[in-house]
Amino acid sequence: MTYQILQKNITYADDFYLKGCVKVRLKGKVSLITGAARGIGRASALLFSKEGSNVVIADIDEEGGQKTKSEIIGNGGKAIFIKTDVSKKEDVLNLVDRSIREFGKLHILYNNAGVFWKNRDGHITDIDEAIWDKIIDINLKSTYLCCKYAIPEIIKSGGGSVINTASSAAVLGIPGCDAYTASKGAIVAITRSMAAEYGSFNIRVNCIVPTHIETPMFEESTKSVPGFDEDKFLKTFPLGKYGKPEDIANAALFLASDESLFVTGSMCTVDGGATSTYMH
Repeated sequence: MTYQILQKNITYADDFYLKGCVKVRLKGKVSLITGAARGIGRASALLFSKEGSNVVIADIDEEGGQKTKSEIIGNGGKAIFIKTDVSKKEDVLNLVDRSIREFGKLHILYNNAGVFWKNRDGHITDIDEAIWDKIIDINLKSTYLCCKYAIPEIIKSGGGSVINTASSAAVLGIPGCDAYTASKGAIVAITRSMAAEYGSFNIRVNCIVPTHIETPMFEESTKSVPGFDEDKFLKTFPLGKYGKPEDIANAALFLASDESLFVTGSMCTVDGGATSTYMH
């Protein structure tokens, strides 16, 4: 009977908080998560909601975004979905404006949206200029736009956390993915710059460095490629396994919460040890 009661209440962050059963780490916070229709973004939206945050789900995938929203609401949380092309100024302006109109404040910005087009990316001398521009727009310009318009609202709300998404490609050479590598290297650099610029406004800025997480994007870009040798690939990792979206979501939760109040300008590496060894 006790087990059933706990199972019923665990989806209601406020109830659990009031009963003193668990520390709800994002109670009263509003989080904006881009690319939250699937994969890491979806896992993070669900976890942030469970931890008490109201969640704004931004994604170009309307069907997936609505599913994430419905799951959060079904679990007793509060969320809205806003269809957004994060590489377009008008869409991001609308995203931030509607977030504030709905929830009144903004405390956490998680720039999770991104693409890894291994089959369309390439060596710097070969990559098509239009593909280069598109990858840079989605992976890097989106971070610029979301920070440009969301950070002033975070300042008005008393401060908070900005979490950017880098990659092991930012610190390792990954042949044939030069546009992706450039975009993720820039994310690390701008994270450090923003951390220095906005610390006095009580805003922490960090980035997560994931590698080979089992998401739909990884399945499409790597695992489904003809000739992919999974056993050989996994042997390049000290832990010998893929990461899960929840592994990254847990890292994002730490960076979003007050548990990381003295952490800014950092690379939070969650990669199974990939960047600690020679991969190629």
